[in-house]
Amino acid sequence: MKRRSWLARAASLPFVGLAGCEAKRPPAYGGEWVGAQHERGHRLRDGGRTLAEPTVHKRAGVIIVGAGIAGLSCARKLALAGIDDVHVFDLEDGAGGNSRAHRMGGMACPLGAHYLPVPGDDAVELVGLLESLGLRRTEGGRAVWDERHLCHSPQERLFIDGHWHDGLLPPIAALPESQRDATLAQYRRFAELVSLAGPSGSFALPTARAAWTPALQALDGVSFARWLDDQGITAPPLRWYLDYCCRDDYGAGAAQVSAWAGLHYFASRHGFHAPGDDARAHDDGVLTWPEGNAWLAQRLATPLTGRLHDGCVALALEEGRHEVTLDLWNAKAQRTERWTAAHAVLAMPLFIATRVLRTPPAALQPAVAAMRYAPWLVANLQLSDALDDQPGAPPSWDNVLYGSSTLGYVDAMHQATRPYPGPTVLTAYWALGGDNEAQLIAQRKRLLDQPWQAWSQAVLQTLVEAHPDLPDKLARIDLMRYGHAMSIPLPGVRGSTALAALASGGGRVQFAHADLSGYSVFEEAFFHGNEAARRIAAAFKQRQ
Repeated sequence: MKRRSWLARAASLPFVGLAGCEAKRPPAYGGEWVGAQHERGHRLRDGGRTLAEPTVHKRAGVIIVGAGIAGLSCARKLALAGIDDVHVFDLEDGAGGNSRAHRMGGMACPLGAHYLPVPGDDAVELVGLLESLGLRRTEGGRAVWDERHLCHSPQERLFIDGHWHDGLLPPIAALPESQRDATLAQYRRFAELVSLAGPSGSFALPTARAAWTPALQALDGVSFARWLDDQGITAPPLRWYLDYCCRDDYGAGAAQVSAWAGLHYFASRHGFHAPGDDARAHDDGVLTWPEGNAWLAQRLATPLTGRLHDGCVALALEEGRHEVTLDLWNAKAQRTERWTAAHAVLAMPLFIATRVLRTPPAALQPAVAAMRYAPWLVANLQLSDALDDQPGAPPSWDNVLYGSSTLGYVDAMHQATRPYPGPTVLTAYWALGGDNEAQLIAQRKRLLDQPWQAWSQAVLQTLVEAHPDLPDKLARIDLMRYGHAMSIPLPGVRGSTALAALASGGGRVQFAHADLSGYSVFEEAFFHGNEAARRIAAAFKQRQ
């Protein structure tokens, strides 16, 4: 099948699967929608500012709107600077944003982000956090990681044509013989292109510390798919893998993300290595836990006891000369509140900030106009027993099906130390950003409109090819839906002057979110939270 035909078919899978599910009898397993309270967010969208005048008035030193990784890291940095009159508000019933957790059958599992690659030296602030948590220490000038928190082996495998294979890059031996030589040559060619993409430091994390050149600006100006076409990278197995990588990190396919982003996926971390390239290992290490990055979020949130207010919808933020005023709807107390503070941090997606700020800065609207957000579905499948396995590589932490429109699944109990297989939770991920804006909009609508039963059946159908015994061992499926999970690094977003202006701060209202980097990963969110706190701490010090 030609690549374009395959992509068109893959993009239609959610629709075909759902349509087929609706006519079937209800599933025998239980489950429900969990986690997100999108109805609360729609209160703001649908006119939340018309609520009654606040009945409760409170003051704080700093208010942070958003308890995702950026907001939590901002609060932590302020505390380290001696500023503890900080109150954090979040729409949901718990902190963490895209890094929240769930439990099924007594087992922890993620509701979103589930790993953190071992950071490099450029991520100074993040390294500091990990050292404070005992995950990293320095011995003899070298970083030493606590092995209990690194992903256990085997780490990754790929299901192709009835067999499991080590790693996620389609192995040459598993391909039709007619494709092998050409595909291997293109693997090597792409590895060379990644190594030549930019001078040292071009793809550092966080990106604010990376080099930026006219050549990188040009890469940011075209889609990854178009750039690959121009480079002659057309081998179907490699194109499938690169598209998978884009969906995995950015929520949308290679036709939407920029060439800079497509290369950044590899060049910022472990590079790309063709089969037989033993110059250096490419498993730099991954930190992970049964509950995913919620393990980190929970430790960031714990010091905020009494100052973390969940179930609160920010309605309007106004910046005055001497203070800022936030009106919010407290869903738990069923009342409107007004909070006044010296400074405020908007640790939320920028498109939401446009609705909250009464007088937004000039850069905010053009920045948001250039952005697009990917919808996601996260499915946690509780199993009563271990699955029977197909031939090949053994069960791994990350398990991906070649040709699937989903991203496969991770095993929540992979990090457990039990010496035998048994009940577990599989967390399946489905990035629904598609290959263009029309697909994205249609899939977001279906994500919100279609019932839990239809989506749970669609998830199950994507996995039974590799696990025919899955339906008999399935006890429950809990689904988490994100309508706007993450900013897609579209062409032009990385080099946006509007985003750069927002990230530089100014005034009493600071922005702190991974959106400021144009894409959503833990490292970027943590960095921008720390930067906002640094600017506020400097303002406090100046007034003393």
